[in-house]
Amino acid sequence: MSEKRAEYCQRDSMFREFFTVPKARIASAEDVIASMDECGVDASVLLSAGWDTNETCRLTNDYVLESAVRYPKRLIPFCVVQPKDGDAAVRELERCVQGGARGIGEMRSDSQGYDLGDKKLMEPIVEVALKHNMVYLTHASEPVGHSYPGKGSITPDSIYRFILNFPELRVVCAHWGGGLPFYALMPEVSKALSNTFFDTAATPFLYRPQVFESVAAMAGADKVLFGSDYPLLSPKRVMEQIESSGLPWESKAMVLGGNAQKLLGWT
Repeated sequence: MSEKRAEYCQRDSMFREFFTVPKARIASAEDVIASMDECGVDASVLLSAGWDTNETCRLTNDYVLESAVRYPKRLIPFCVVQPKDGDAAVRELERCVQGGARGIGEMRSDSQGYDLGDKKLMEPIVEVALKHNMVYLTHASEPVGHSYPGKGSITPDSIYRFILNFPELRVVCAHWGGGLPFYALMPEVSKALSNTFFDTAATPFLYRPQVFESVAAMAGADKVLFGSDYPLLSPKRVMEQIESSGLPWESKAMVLGGNAQKLLGWT
């Protein structure tokens, strides 16, 4: 896809936001494997982003699924769809399940142009996810703070409505959920987040290292999943933050892999 960067920048708004700048890296499966080997990572979830059209989603799904076939012990494939395409999105999800997809994401309701809290729209997607025991991973961002390419507007309020609509769905909120775990101090929110998890992708660009201990205290260390946002930055950056945090070693082990193994049933 890197050879057709200009074409896809014209075709897709999210691709354009990410990759208009020529120096923005597009990682291949081999790049991911090399980074994993360098950082001592055994297995990784491989995913793309929620693109504008189901056609673009299908193209990236093909690459992700094919890559997982080449590296079956190292890469865990997730797929993406355009929920507004209705039956076509459901068919694409079913196709990806047959190809080995274990989850859906990283979905982007803001750039894809739909309301994540729209229960009627999202119900067919969630039904497939529940049927096949898939994880749903959504982008998330803070309603405050600095702007950056790809930040978007999927804030805790919209994610929370989605979670309330589908309490049985296992949801992973990227980038610490845009601050959603901080609301877990509210008893009703803590209860609602029973199937919700938060990944650490891009932490060095977003929060001070104390975020690991803070979220573990408020939402539970079992709710935190290691994520890097590679190739934006090396997994080593986030790993070093975790290792230097004040978390007990048992919690560090959970964050660095134990929680993901349990969530994905990965051995």
